[in-house]
Amino acid sequence: MNRKNNQFLLSIFIFTGLVCCSTLVRSQQIPLNPEQEIPIKDNQFIFIGKEWRNNYTLVKGDQFLFSKEFMSGTVSMNGITYNGLEVNYDIYNDELIAKANRRIVVQMNKEMIDSFSLSSQLHTYRFINIRNDSLTGIGYVNVLYNQKSILFIKYKKEIEPLAVDDKWDLFFRTSRIYLMVNGVNYHIGVKKDLFNALPEYKTQIKEFMKKNKLKVSKNAPESFIPVIRYYDSIRK
Repeated sequence: MNRKNNQFLLSIFIFTGLVCCSTLVRSQQIPLNPEQEIPIKDNQFIFIGKEWRNNYTLVKGDQFLFSKEFMSGTVSMNGITYNGLEVNYDIYNDELIAKANRRIVVQMNKEMIDSFSLSSQLHTYRFINIRNDSLTGIGYVNVLYNQKSILFIKYKKEIEPLAVDDKWDLFFRTSRIYLMVNGVNYHIGVKKDLFNALPEYKTQIKEFMKKNKLKVSKNAPESFIPVIRYYDSIRK
């Protein structure tokens, strides 16, 4: 190959590199206003992650919180909220995925996500990413109440081998309710757990529940909210 051809190819390489670098810099320009909501079409920064593939096609059921169908949602990263997304929550791997376009689904970078929401016609579910706490690696949790204390649910799915006709593995879902007080998480399953988590106000809480005829149950996680709200109102 002669010198002219070499120079021509080098020019193409430099030009291509400049274009790629320019595109990368533009994609990483993030508005500084933490209150601003940004339509996804205006900023592709959110799709930093790896292409998602379904590795569980031979397992009955699915790895998602509700269904395989994508839901309308928002994602907050570094204090900025991106709306207009089609997302789904893989609770088996504790990962959030999103449609980048008609053909590509991206597993989003978990280290960059602060919170996200999933919306159906009847309800919006809000999740936060708990990175460092007394339960290391707890990850995404569904927040039911968030004031001085935080009440949340951690969803998981596990695989039961050969659960269907002794031939097919099966996904099954579990969940645990937690109460975060002063940065410490307490597993709340029954009324006794609640009193153990809040021993200094046990007497007042019992009286409040009795007076208002309140019952709490892990089968109805929202039933804990009035009690936690009362606790927050009387705690120092």
